[in-house]
Amino acid sequence: MTPSLHNRHVRGWLSYAFASEVFVIVSLTLFLPICLEQFARDNGFLLPDKSVPCSSVVRTATIGEEEPRCVVKLAWLWIDTASFSLYVYSISVALQALTVISMGGIADHPPHRKRLLLSFASLGSTSAILFLLLPSTSPLWPLAALLAIIANVSFGASVVAMNAYLPVLARGVPEVVEARERLKVGEAREDEDVEHESHDVDDPLLSQQTSLDLLLPASSTPSPQTNYTNLLSFHTSRLSSLGIALGYSSGIILLLLTLVPVTLLKGSTWSLRLAIGLSGVWWGVFTVPAGVWLPGGNEGVGGVGAQRVGGEGVDGYNAIPREDGVGEEELALEGNADPLLVDENGRPWETEDDKKAWSTWREVIAAWKRLGEMLRWTEIKKLRNTFRYLAAWFLLSDGFTTITSTALLFSKTSLNLPPSSLILIGVLTPTAGIIGSLLWPPIQKRYGWSNLKVLVVLVLGVSAVPLYGCLGFLVPREWGVGGLRTQGEMFVLAVYFGSVYGAFQGYARSLYAELIPPGEEARWYGLFSITDKSSSFLGPLLVGIIADLTGNIRYAFFFLVGMIWVAVPVLVGVDVERGRWDAGVYGGGR
Repeated sequence: MTPSLHNRHVRGWLSYAFASEVFVIVSLTLFLPICLEQFARDNGFLLPDKSVPCSSVVRTATIGEEEPRCVVKLAWLWIDTASFSLYVYSISVALQALTVISMGGIADHPPHRKRLLLSFASLGSTSAILFLLLPSTSPLWPLAALLAIIANVSFGASVVAMNAYLPVLARGVPEVVEARERLKVGEAREDEDVEHESHDVDDPLLSQQTSLDLLLPASSTPSPQTNYTNLLSFHTSRLSSLGIALGYSSGIILLLLTLVPVTLLKGSTWSLRLAIGLSGVWWGVFTVPAGVWLPGGNEGVGGVGAQRVGGEGVDGYNAIPREDGVGEEELALEGNADPLLVDENGRPWETEDDKKAWSTWREVIAAWKRLGEMLRWTEIKKLRNTFRYLAAWFLLSDGFTTITSTALLFSKTSLNLPPSSLILIGVLTPTAGIIGSLLWPPIQKRYGWSNLKVLVVLVLGVSAVPLYGCLGFLVPREWGVGGLRTQGEMFVLAVYFGSVYGAFQGYARSLYAELIPPGEEARWYGLFSITDKSSSFLGPLLVGIIADLTGNIRYAFFFLVGMIWVAVPVLVGVDVERGRWDAGVYGGGR
């Protein structure tokens, strides 16, 4: 693959990060939970008699003072309006997990990966845009929950397809390709040396010299294998961090644009719907460049200089006759072939026979079977460090995500922050995230920390956010500040949390890329997403239950602190070097 073609693929990948992350920052993290709560509030009633509409009462409670609870009736249940948003999110992530499992086998094939990404991007952006047409006064207002679920499921599914490109794009960086070629040359020379030594094994002097060489200290120069591994790790982290930075930048731009209508309309339900709808428009429009630049199933045919031995070229592969002489062919990847068109062993992802025999339903069923195989104890033992990391990710992703949604709902219901202040928090958090993602790599280099050590430090740092919220039960109310009782404290925590969260996302994704078998990126990133969404289903659900049972969402901070602290020893136990080796052996034995 030529450098210009690789750069085009990278631009396509980054453009989708720029397009889709807007939905997370503007809608999923900020306006969607607030809007769903507002939809429920516009149709809810105040406790205890459930006869006074919540919308008929102007919020006059002072900061730190608990205001009357608002509940809404859905079917036969009365639900707290803040819990309604959390329940909708829990349902959406549960369905997202089911969707990601089903599409894993399809996304593992590059010819279908792009179509899958674009299909879910279209469905998700359209669902967000439809918020513009659904007022909270409509008797169909519960459809807002359905639109939110579809949008969130579509976003998660499309991001799995996007993440599956990351390891392959990193392996296609020219510098990494050169290091891989040097590694192959070195391995070939070692094989020649071994063969030569086998012919001279009867020479006692040579045998003694060879044994003595094994006792000499190794050279301080990095081996070709180490050089290749370090370069691959660096470029994977670089691409991941760049995608996050671009995504955060796009979210900040749209947040600033929506600040005007939300402020002018005084945070009305229409202004919140407008913000969500605009995020859908942004998502859809900027997905177009991704659709143009990302590689499709037929891209690169004849364009990478590969030919079929004794025949025509096929998507950059050479056909090599098998040594058993049965007339079959084994496809081998040339050094400049496009890794997005072939697997790690040089076999094409899709032949003409594959296209004719393709069945979506068969792939869905096979995906569930493969998941069962992946979760067998024998497979877990082969990749024990990968699964240990997934166990830590199960807890951490839930903790980080639930901290975000809980803090926003706490700000709106307990601190009574106006929508304009919530938008400002939404701008400050990703801005701090960009700064954090740029500052942590130099810090890591300065102290010589591994990616794993950086993650542990970040996790311990973020636990200070819910821990500070717990102090609200200890700090006397007369102090007026401390324990997250004022709006100013929320702004400070938003900046602090963003600086840590932005770096955490980049390091978490890039470290996982080193622990997965090559050639099975979509399947393992699907499991990564399933682990994330499975836990994210639990967190908001438990926080919602805590809020309903206690009437005070602040109690949820204790749950969040415990969840994060429990994950730390699991994360520390990951052996990255062994995990990387096991993943390579596992992938090579497919």
